[in-house]
Amino acid sequence: MEIRTIGEEDIIPWTAAVGIGFLRVPDDTKENREKRIEHWRERADFARTRGAFDGGRCVGTFRSFATGLTVPGGAIVPASAITNVTVSPTHRRQGLLTKMMGLDLADAAARGESVAILIAAEYRIYGRFGFGVATEYQKFTLDTLRTDFAPDAPVEAGARIELATPEEVAEVGPPLHEEFRRQRAGAIERTAMWWQMYTGLAPSPMSPTPPRFHAVYRDPSGKVAGLVGYRTDDHWDEFVPKVTLTVDSLIALTPAAEIALWRFCANVDYVNRVEGADRSPDELLPLLVQDPRAITTQSRRDFVWARILDAPAAFSARTYGARDRLVVEVHDDLGYAAGRFAIDGAAEQARCVPTGDPADLALDASTLGALYLGAGSPVRLAVTGRISERTPGAAERAEALLRTPREPWCPDWF
Repeated sequence: MEIRTIGEEDIIPWTAAVGIGFLRVPDDTKENREKRIEHWRERADFARTRGAFDGGRCVGTFRSFATGLTVPGGAIVPASAITNVTVSPTHRRQGLLTKMMGLDLADAAARGESVAILIAAEYRIYGRFGFGVATEYQKFTLDTLRTDFAPDAPVEAGARIELATPEEVAEVGPPLHEEFRRQRAGAIERTAMWWQMYTGLAPSPMSPTPPRFHAVYRDPSGKVAGLVGYRTDDHWDEFVPKVTLTVDSLIALTPAAEIALWRFCANVDYVNRVEGADRSPDELLPLLVQDPRAITTQSRRDFVWARILDAPAAFSARTYGARDRLVVEVHDDLGYAAGRFAIDGAAEQARCVPTGDPADLALDASTLGALYLGAGSPVRLAVTGRISERTPGAAERAEALLRTPREPWCPDWF
């Protein structure tokens, strides 16, 4: 068995193994093979893309890419985003994931990436590598026939909504998202290729983009301050339209832009249900309608998991909700975040430094990752035994120090 980084000549067996791992039968037509080579030649950083090879067959895959992760306060920290992790069913329980993960985390730490992030297909896998749930998402449905928007919801006179072509979205979307992501902890960057795939201008050969409508919100000055992409079905019942509109992505710089885009979606002709996919766990929409019971939450689930690789750098980059100093002792089997650190939110410039002072709290690396962006509750984690309180009241102090006014949210799969 050989684990190594791949080259262009490995694209076909590597992508076939990715498909097998995610239960998608590989398309081995000549046309698809050529598209896969062209797509992954541009998309993958081969130095960060590994495969496990048994003879000539690829039986495990692992890829990461460099991104920036927004943390509380708006700073962006260098992060390693892990994706395309698979092990073929013929080679399970042989330690392939452990080996590939070990190599990638070591490389990320050496590059100075202070945190690694991923989206877990299976919940029970990644805690042992020091990852903890750092953001969540929810899915909900709005019954448009049961409610209207609240009359006091913010509206900007002179603003407008325009339908946009994929080409227009690829032009106005990147600067809008750059401004948006600095407002929301948990967000990551969207590359030029992301926009090409999202709009369907350059679809992935392994997961083609579904056809979407797009609309932009322009504030009274004409600036693009919001963007929505949505799909519709074509369901009619006895000549009565009962169409569901699914919002795939909605980002906005202001509450006025956000409500205008939701209102637009709810008032599209024939639509009586609006589904929000992968939305923020503290979505504003229930506060913007007259009858919040018209919104049904289908699920709220873990989304982005974080693994701290450099605790001083990671925690010095974010801001804090209280002027306090807290000493945490971290147990980390892999060593990256192990030690005792003072998180100081009282200083003029927040910082985290190693210290020999007595610990206020003790926790493991996965719990540290869960707390990083402000979503995890130190009080609840202490009650359930995930955090050991060494100083009375330290969990409550950590709650005030680490939590954020808005929950962290990553709008994007990766």
